[in-house]
Amino acid sequence: MSGAVPLKRPASIPEMLERVGNLMSEASVGQALAFQAKPSDVFIATYPKCGTTWLQQMIHTLRTRGDMNFREITEVVPWLELGLDMGIDVHGPQRGEPRAYKTHLPWGMLPKGGRYITVFRNPKDVVVSQFHFWNGWFFEAGAVSVDDIAEHMFLDMHSPLNYWSHFADFWPLRGRDDVLLLCFEKMTDDPERAVRSVADFIGCPLDEALLTLTLRQSSVSFMREHVTQFDDHLFREARDAACGIPPGGDSAKVRKGGVGEGAGELSDQTCRRIDAVWREQIGLRFGLPSYEALVETFS
Repeated sequence: MSGAVPLKRPASIPEMLERVGNLMSEASVGQALAFQAKPSDVFIATYPKCGTTWLQQMIHTLRTRGDMNFREITEVVPWLELGLDMGIDVHGPQRGEPRAYKTHLPWGMLPKGGRYITVFRNPKDVVVSQFHFWNGWFFEAGAVSVDDIAEHMFLDMHSPLNYWSHFADFWPLRGRDDVLLLCFEKMTDDPERAVRSVADFIGCPLDEALLTLTLRQSSVSFMREHVTQFDDHLFREARDAACGIPPGGDSAKVRKGGVGEGAGELSDQTCRRIDAVWREQIGLRFGLPSYEALVETFS
């Protein structure tokens, strides 16, 4: 009597994209879309791999003065679209105030009435970070190249949840009292300024002791020392089987937190294509000829 066929990780982009479609159940996403926000609720509404986990940890540290009593950060700062799938009550009170949520929903689908933070990051670095996040978890390690990820999951203009549409949604919102726009590179250069901006935006009184604590506990070195609390293992346990993915794998989200990796890992051709799409999708529409021009607006 033969046993069940063992699960295997995808070995190609088409197979991976098919499995990715099962990451979230329709019921869980539907709950997110119907969520009723409180005016104090904070939504970390980022494009993936743009400092989401960094902000989750920063905000949770600020609102609790350093609570680390959680198995994984998503327990205490829930991923709104996955709350139902992970058995988390997104409607209930949280360990600290204000309530905070991670979400990758586009602006048009976000629950309105709360407060919203997004982070812009160099698209080349985003692609590289996405590649390392998926590699060895959602596809067999080494089976897909970073340029494949760029081609099929980043430069595809037909996806409604792409980097370019996310930017186009949020950039016009600058100046609104309920929206905070941040720049990953500027946050990296001056983390104290970032902590002060976030604390002020979420209404958290900031003294020197809390500032020092938050800078330490939201640093790359600290989060890497506590990597299992930031590695999405609870998410994997909840959704791997639904996606036909074998258990285990590595989805650690805190690697280097670096700036400029993209140009070193992507091919010259892919870098040129990303630059060209930036000019077409962002430069012509918003008068920002390059990502570097965007960074300068945060000076």
